[in-house]
Amino acid sequence: MAKAESQPRLQRKLLAWLLVPLAVLLVLDTAVAYWNSLRFANLAYDRALHEIGREIALHVKLEGTQPRLELSEAAANILLLDPEDQLFYRVTAENGASLGGDADLPAPRNGKPAAPDFYGAAVRGEPVRMMVAWMPVGPDAGPPQVLVQVAETLHKRERLTWEMVANVVLPQLLLMVMATAVVWIGVSRGLEPLKRLRRAVSDRSHLDLSPIDTHDVPGEVRPLVDEVNELMARLGRTFDFQNRFVADAAHQLKTPVSGLKAQIELALRENDLQRVRHSLAQLYISADRLSRLVRQLLSLARNEPGALDSMQLQPLDLNAHALEVSMDWVPQAIKRSIDLGFEGAEHPLTINADRDRLRELINNLIDNAIRYTHPGGRVTVQASRTGDGQCRLAISDDGPRIPVAERARIFERFHRLLGTQEDGSGLGLAIVSEIATLHGARITLEEDVDGVGNTFSVFFPLRADERPV
Repeated sequence: MAKAESQPRLQRKLLAWLLVPLAVLLVLDTAVAYWNSLRFANLAYDRALHEIGREIALHVKLEGTQPRLELSEAAANILLLDPEDQLFYRVTAENGASLGGDADLPAPRNGKPAAPDFYGAAVRGEPVRMMVAWMPVGPDAGPPQVLVQVAETLHKRERLTWEMVANVVLPQLLLMVMATAVVWIGVSRGLEPLKRLRRAVSDRSHLDLSPIDTHDVPGEVRPLVDEVNELMARLGRTFDFQNRFVADAAHQLKTPVSGLKAQIELALRENDLQRVRHSLAQLYISADRLSRLVRQLLSLARNEPGALDSMQLQPLDLNAHALEVSMDWVPQAIKRSIDLGFEGAEHPLTINADRDRLRELINNLIDNAIRYTHPGGRVTVQASRTGDGQCRLAISDDGPRIPVAERARIFERFHRLLGTQEDGSGLGLAIVSEIATLHGARITLEEDVDGVGNTFSVFFPLRADERPV
């Protein structure tokens, strides 16, 4: 853990990307410097090797027409004396006869070199630098000529080569060490804001979802920090929704559950079968209300803002769908002696919607209208095109007029109008509002056109291919 903290992965990557290319360049530069130094060392010592060959050729004399080597052992020792390397020579006549020298020297790679030839070879298993040249006998440049071979071991050449390489590479190596130190310090300082950012996040409580301070955050990391802040904001809203839902559920379930317990205790104390039956009937009504409340709470949680990912939007005819849902409420309307009517558009009204959620929206609006309309009243469901790229779903009722001051709060959770005798949790219209928001729709509340009751209108955007051009 301590190693990972002192050398984060990003720091290692940056150092690798910066220093590895420098090391590769240093290796390549060393190779080029060695090749150039070796070439210059060979040029310098090859001249000396050629001069030795010329000196040996001067000791070749003519006896008639035949050349003869007159190089004494003492003269050869002086000519071939070198404190570092060993030299070998051989002189051969034009007819191939050996005139003198070391017989172990290999034959020339090119039997008739037009110019002095220098190349690497081996003598007695040791690498040497070979010089091969045809040289005239006597002062004339013409024939006869002899083939002179001179070989020298490579000790001083290698020493000179590495001295030249060291003079070139050592300053660069020192510079690279200094550059490594500077880069290390620079990368460490440059990553310090990221280390502070990591510490700021790791030191946080799991309950702290406040935004991360973006001061002194590098521009390359700023988008990531912004996304993290946005994520924490969404998590904060989600936790708020969950906490609010848990608090609302606990508050709303407390009363009906207490009522159920009281009715059960009353039924247990009764001995009269008729009264027990009455208590059981009341228990059924209370259980039905509790079941409806639980369904609404779950629906409210399912339609919280942020539930868009679970929606299945598809093309849907609002006109036909509203008619289908309205028909399901006809028995309930007849039971309460309410005239439930539907006024549809002449043409389909295609919108992008989640079928189940849209059904839930219409159900809640019709349920709310029937619940608060007096027997003998009227409830009308209407679907129409507004002409501005939208369509309108309106539910009108003959219920009590909602005061203007209350209309802004009617869509709040658990808000109920004072003086109403109908059972309700105050969640129906809140669910409608949430579903409308998920669909990008707008909901309004006005008085009915006849001055009696209320009209809830939901405006949905039509699909692009349904809008007027």
